[in-house]
Amino acid sequence: MAKLSYFARETLISLRRNLLMTLAGILTVTVSLFLFGGMSLLSKLVDHGTGMWKDNVEFVVWMKVDATDGQVKEVRSALDSSKEVSRWKFIDKDAAYAEFKRANRDRPGLVTSVAPKDLPTSFRVVPEDAGRTALIADQFRAHAGVDEVWTAEKTVKQLLNFTSKVRLLFYGLSLVLLASSLFLIVNTIRLATFARRREIEVMKLVGASNAFVRIPFMAEGLVQGAIGAGLAFAGVYLLKVLISRGLANPAALLKGYYLTTGDALSVGWVVMVLGVMIGLLGSLVGLRRFLKV
Repeated sequence: MAKLSYFARETLISLRRNLLMTLAGILTVTVSLFLFGGMSLLSKLVDHGTGMWKDNVEFVVWMKVDATDGQVKEVRSALDSSKEVSRWKFIDKDAAYAEFKRANRDRPGLVTSVAPKDLPTSFRVVPEDAGRTALIADQFRAHAGVDEVWTAEKTVKQLLNFTSKVRLLFYGLSLVLLASSLFLIVNTIRLATFARRREIEVMKLVGASNAFVRIPFMAEGLVQGAIGAGLAFAGVYLLKVLISRGLANPAALLKGYYLTTGDALSVGWVVMVLGVMIGLLGSLVGLRRFLKV
């Protein structure tokens, strides 16, 4: 217990001595991890929204909620007989309800108010020639029982390409800022060890082990990384809440796009682990000049 009290006291003293450097390190960790976490969250949003298109599905035939079995069979037969259709997948009401529950898992009241019978069935279609998607889709709009036909065309592909480029840009910025935060933590630890170099020498002379001397400095780096990561975690969760509110009544193009609490938490835990690792790594590198590690 006495050792823990000593380590905590020395860590706080060291943090106060280099307050500006400590704050700079924490803020840099926060910004870099928020960029990383925010981009990861947006990637999950796009993954959810474009999931149905990732198997080269080019259009979806939505049946009316009250479409008869005969009307569904007619569309099924038309898909089977069309030489321009490579393959298709039928989504029945139960499968549609399962997707609906996944998309609205954060809104249990909405889920319980909807039953499978309230949702339409659909066909997800892959044409032989993607260039003729619009023409093929038009053939199915006229069928009885069809409510609407969604085509991916260039929109989803452009969105995925744009998202990929933005993702690379933000991850690149995150890496640069993480490197900067690591540099700041290293310098903070080096300043702390330099300021206490004589005290460290005395401790070594009286038999203190390297581990005993290192722990307060490692705790200092860990605290900086953990606080920065915690702030970034909070920012990522707030971003999830804002996006979810914005998608409460989505435009047609954004139907199917959603984020869950699980998405935010999974990204947040990655952010926390990265923050702790950055803090520990920075402290270990900073100590190498004065202590063998």
